[in-house]
Amino acid sequence: MSEIFNVSTNPHVRSKDTTQTIMRDVLIALAPASIFGIYNFGVQALIRIIVGIAVCMASEAVYEYFMHKKITVMDLSAAVTGLLIALNIPSTLNIGFEIVGCVFAIIIVKQLFGGIGQNFMNPALAARCFLLIAYTGPMTNFVCDAYSGATPLAILKPGSEVVGQTAPTLLTMFIGKTSGVIGETSVICLLIGAIYLVVRKIISLRIPLSYIGTFAVLIFLFAPGHQFDAMYMLQEICGGGLILGAFFMATDYVTSPITPNGKLVFGVCLGLLTFIFRMFGGSAEGVSYAIIFCNLLVPLIERVTVPKSFGKKKPEKKAKEAA
Repeated sequence: MSEIFNVSTNPHVRSKDTTQTIMRDVLIALAPASIFGIYNFGVQALIRIIVGIAVCMASEAVYEYFMHKKITVMDLSAAVTGLLIALNIPSTLNIGFEIVGCVFAIIIVKQLFGGIGQNFMNPALAARCFLLIAYTGPMTNFVCDAYSGATPLAILKPGSEVVGQTAPTLLTMFIGKTSGVIGETSVICLLIGAIYLVVRKIISLRIPLSYIGTFAVLIFLFAPGHQFDAMYMLQEICGGGLILGAFFMATDYVTSPITPNGKLVFGVCLGLLTFIFRMFGGSAEGVSYAIIFCNLLVPLIERVTVPKSFGKKKPEKKAKEAA
């Protein structure tokens, strides 16, 4: 009696994880930062979170419907993109601008390149960079009912033109009672979410630790006017979107290396670029551009860091012919 077996291509790895379960865990991990953002910035933050998730999911469903593709909106990847976009914008940003960013992320960056797993850069960060270029003023306006001062990074930046203001204390920055985009201010909430992802084995610590570690060393040794200043180094780590970017966006499966050594190289490149952009660039922040740029380097990084196959030997050099 003959039997029919369906054999797939290698590697044969079994896992109960699906795209939906992974994205669900990411949404859960982002919940503490989202809740604190609503507490910190009020109902305007809640509205932008709802709009971001709804528009991204709707954009994906509509595009796939009219392109006669399988509707994948229930895998929750679009919901994660929408939430990340909302957490990367000010609570004062015009909702119309946010909608433009969400559509750009889903249609242009994700779907036109083949959908989930095919995009070459993080859609949420691509949308943030697009909005920063298209709507620079509104994207850098952090004046709201709760706060009217500059962001901590704007005050800390070497050569800053912010006068009459001092940087918040490290404890204040760690808790998150500062101005900034909706999801970046509370380090403790972001770390709670990061710990959840590590415990659930959704992410590894190779990229975040190499990223933050490289950035910290460079700030400690080479920050203009703040060499060997540990407090300044910690303020730079806690300020801005470094923690959000390191744990929730640089670790994106699609746009980060899969090789162990590649993850370390990727993290080092991120730390170096973030240092350069923050210290010597025109903006106080540099995480988004650093991650987007390094996303483009991933094929090259993986090419030079791919592990050798077990038992494979280097090709022997041909013996030189006798003269």
